[in-house]
Amino acid sequence: MLGFFDSGLGGLTILKEVIRLMPDYSYIYLGDNARTPYGSHSQDIIYKFTSQGVARLFDEGAKLVVLVCNTSSAAALRRLQMEFLPEHYPDKKVLGVIIPTAEETVKMTNSKEIGILATEATVHSFVYPREITKLDGEIKVHQQACPLLVPIIEAGELEWEGLDLIVKKYVGQLFERSSAIDVLILGCTHYELISDVIKKHVPDSVKIFNQARVIAEKLENYLECHPEISEQLGKDGKRDFLSTEDSWRVKDLFRKFYGEKINPRKVSL
Repeated sequence: MLGFFDSGLGGLTILKEVIRLMPDYSYIYLGDNARTPYGSHSQDIIYKFTSQGVARLFDEGAKLVVLVCNTSSAAALRRLQMEFLPEHYPDKKVLGVIIPTAEETVKMTNSKEIGILATEATVHSFVYPREITKLDGEIKVHQQACPLLVPIIEAGELEWEGLDLIVKKYVGQLFERSSAIDVLILGCTHYELISDVIKKHVPDSVKIFNQARVIAEKLENYLECHPEISEQLGKDGKRDFLSTEDSWRVKDLFRKFYGEKINPRKVSL
């Protein structure tokens, strides 16, 4: 199985796109809804939570796990690959969303200035500026932490009138740093659900990066380049959804992010 881990449910937008491209594989998704949001936690706590989720997916039968959470990818991926996998799961793989995003966005900018809206943990890790400037040292990366957005989205308050004001504030603060930004990364998969609200406050000339589509395409290419991994993955079309919280709110969010009714299996980490 192909496994997908998220602190919440924003990564379902990526899973949905992956399934559209590669419908034959079997998939398992785990959202740690009981402990979301991760963005305000320390890197050690994020690593601990993420490693627990990844271990559960491996124990459920996943051969490859994708961290479809920018915060987990920023704070935990490298440590998982360097420490956790060699010690506990040396025959398994974990991938993230940061490097594929960086690779594509450097191709999109003409002004050499990129903006990022993300969680506090992702911003403070400086992983996006680091990976982007590795690819092109001339690019300036401007970051804006948005600590209130994930809690609002996870609470299901997508129609709350205050959301627009909060988004306007964050976007305004980002573009106050530079009006030359011509590419905007929504550096949290949750933000896809409020992308229309964000677009209202972003200049028309700015390209907003579609993380779901690109991550799906990069994963498809990765599996084509690594047939030894692809051959280990089941191709029975199975779909399994797990969550650390069983509530009407979580089930409603599964529906909103994935686009159809889901009854996730509750697990403990």
